[in-house]
Amino acid sequence: MKTWLVTGGAGFIGGNFVLEAIARGERIINLDVLTYAGNRDTLASLEGNDRHVFVQGDIGDRVLVARLMQAHQPDAVVNFAAESHVDRSIDGPAAFVQTNVVGTLSLLEATRDYWRGLPPDRQAAFRFLHVSTDEVYGSLGDTGKFTEDTPFAPNSPYSASKAASDHLVRAFHHTYGLPVLTTNCSNNYGPYQFPEKLIPLIIARALAGEPLPVYGDGRNVRDWLYVADHCAAIRAVLDGGRVGETYNVGGDAEMQNIDVVNTICALLDARRPRSDGQPRASQITYVADRPGHDRRYAIDASKLKRELGWAPAHSFEQGIADTVDWYLAHQNWVQRVLDGSYRLERIGAAA
Repeated sequence: MKTWLVTGGAGFIGGNFVLEAIARGERIINLDVLTYAGNRDTLASLEGNDRHVFVQGDIGDRVLVARLMQAHQPDAVVNFAAESHVDRSIDGPAAFVQTNVVGTLSLLEATRDYWRGLPPDRQAAFRFLHVSTDEVYGSLGDTGKFTEDTPFAPNSPYSASKAASDHLVRAFHHTYGLPVLTTNCSNNYGPYQFPEKLIPLIIARALAGEPLPVYGDGRNVRDWLYVADHCAAIRAVLDGGRVGETYNVGGDAEMQNIDVVNTICALLDARRPRSDGQPRASQITYVADRPGHDRRYAIDASKLKRELGWAPAHSFEQGIADTVDWYLAHQNWVQRVLDGSYRLERIGAAA
């Protein structure tokens, strides 16, 4: 049985990863500070499971991290912990630097010190996997895709903070020999995503009969990755990725934002029609664009596919239908995580 220290494991991607890892028989030490976007409800099914140890704490608390490592002797660290919403980074960039840069640095230092104390065989097998984003690469034109060699060109405080953390992870490998891996993923969606991101936000507002805000002309393009496929990619990289390497993870599903919103509206119309019979697309409202809004992202995941045999198992059509169905069946979860601190309102509107 492998033991993994997972940071940010009560958040969206981290929570899905933890649930899947426990189901596969791993032992997880789950460190999460429980910000607004991290909550124990996602992990409710693991209550009482002795292979899941939850600890509320900050990756920047080096003493706590060191104590957990010595107590539980993890075979790997998987770092999901991050402030991740671009709009929030526009309103308050300092929190993103604190968690994504300073926090990651502290976690790396604690991990380096723990790794140095391992016996040679465990040192060789140990991994630090850093989960990052395609947003570090900036914005694409109408053609082309991001590869692992694309120069960084972050355009938001969020993406700049993640780019900095990626550089720190690389530096700890080249300077100290720490066996690191980095994944840069496209836009995730699926169960347990906090309703500030596009897909769960549109679902929540559509069900509430509220306007559905679409930024700018709605033609911004994203490559959509179902969260279970992302978790499978992370596992593949942990198991077989080459130390020091970066792997891009994409869903092969480029979509304009307006097409995503229209798809959600059509799925909801079929599953839960409005009482007045009107299509939910009539709720779409175009709003002022996000400051510095990247026009297009697209991921070339051929390295991951070629070296490790991974490929997304979900088409966008299947994944978005499953996601809508999950949110319809889990409205109690949505209401619990919306504790009043966020009311589905627009944030990050002004630079």
